[in-house]
Amino acid sequence: MGYILSQDQKELQQSVKKFMEKEIKPYVSEVDESGRFPLELYEKAFEMGLHCLGIPEEYGGGGLDLLTELILVEEISKVDAGIADSLGGNALAFQVLNLAGTDSQKKLFAERVIPGGFAAFALTEANAGSDSAATRTAATREGDEYVITGTKCFITNGGVANIYIVFAKTDKEKGTKGISAFLVERERPGLSVGKEENKMGIRASNTCEVVFDHVRIPADHLIGTEGSGFKYAMQALDAGRLAVSAMAIGIAQHALEEAAAYAKTRVTFGQPISKFQAIQFMLADMDMKIESARQMMVHAATLAAEGISYTREAAMAKCISSDAAVDVATDAIQVLGGYGYSREYPVEKLLRDAKIFQIFEGTNQIQRVIISGRLLGS
Repeated sequence: MGYILSQDQKELQQSVKKFMEKEIKPYVSEVDESGRFPLELYEKAFEMGLHCLGIPEEYGGGGLDLLTELILVEEISKVDAGIADSLGGNALAFQVLNLAGTDSQKKLFAERVIPGGFAAFALTEANAGSDSAATRTAATREGDEYVITGTKCFITNGGVANIYIVFAKTDKEKGTKGISAFLVERERPGLSVGKEENKMGIRASNTCEVVFDHVRIPADHLIGTEGSGFKYAMQALDAGRLAVSAMAIGIAQHALEEAAAYAKTRVTFGQPISKFQAIQFMLADMDMKIESARQMMVHAATLAAEGISYTREAAMAKCISSDAAVDVATDAIQVLGGYGYSREYPVEKLLRDAKIFQIFEGTNQIQRVIISGRLLGS
């Protein structure tokens, strides 16, 4: 694979690979079939520290740099992208605090998550997915408190989170410039969980509607300044898109490995199908798509590490990787033929898992808007 790893990175990668193969892989099919949230598997991941890889050590996290985190996220996703998604939800939520949170807010977050918990990034609404300006959830200042009212949907970890990063309008007249970000604890009166989504893929992750019915929080739970929430969300999503890229690459790499292994053992017309040029070319194209996506992700992570704006590159990485995951998983099914369409083999699950990566963290159409906007200066 196209990483140049230090010895420490190699050891971490192998450690996570062994953990996922031994502790998670045996249960992947059952969890996918049932759609249940496998808390017992997440508890094992907590023991490994996989839920807080990039959170600074001073708050109890792993303190890993972005690229090392992405390397490990790919390994997790190779076994199950749903597990990777829920664990990754913590990183996305903390990223907002990393941008604008106070020390006390970070400590509050860490107290809820580091011992073994989940966080949720609550931005999306039924009528405000790609169009965040249409956000209806409102936060009204009343003395030393804010009162939050509204409903969020399709929230990763929404039903299991111990703490939420919530985006709400503090000024209805200012569009995205009227959106603010807040830290909200699970036990606040008025906070409840609504509909849980019965998803096509990534079924080991929890995706729920979250309802805020006049939820009161202290004024010091405002993150940064009023009206800056949309900016924080978009900056956090730059890093989030790289995590999505790593997850999609993990899916694609698994699909390629399954296809290659099957091609070596499936005999037809007197020889393994891996001897046929048509199959060889399919596998080569799959490999090229994965490596191109991985290198785009690494490039974007390198820019981030250098403090260089990487919004364009993150959008490219997310787009290329998720498209590659869908294409490679589709081709893996084709290589396996009828068996690929059967749940006896894992590739049909990989395609179901892959599809959402073209949708969340901003649809791939939105990524193209971002890319073309940078290109055209609009």
